[in-house]
Amino acid sequence: MSDQTIRFTVSLPENLLNELDTNVTTKGYASRSEFIRDLIREKMTDEQWQKGDGEVAGVLTIIYDHHQRGLTEKLIAVQHSDSAHILCNTHVHVDHHNCLETIIIKGKAEAINDIALKIGGLKGVKFSKLTKTSFFHQ
Repeated sequence: MSDQTIRFTVSLPENLLNELDTNVTTKGYASRSEFIRDLIREKMTDEQWQKGDGEVAGVLTIIYDHHQRGLTEKLIAVQHSDSAHILCNTHVHVDHHNCLETIIIKGKAEAINDIALKIGGLKGVKFSKLTKTSFFHQ
């Protein structure tokens, strides 16, 4: 069952509308509605992560030196914790020293944040960024 689309009116000052239209165009959106829907989803995701009571998901992107002694074992140990579920891990050799990994994680926000902080703080991890998302039921 899909939700019915409802139209509503929003009043904006002209300069804000002009900024909105610029963003719609430069970011490649088909319409103002698509852009506004993405903004609403982003805000709802932030709120869901802050509340921390539901299941969310995230993608942790890291770059690390694979020559760092013991780092691979530590990465695996953190990912095998029971606090959140690792759904997928993609490993790419960027160059002789650097590996890039994306780790898709599902669970409570606090548990995902904890894993991201533990991995990001490991010696040899050069970059770590958690992209947060949530689930939208239509």
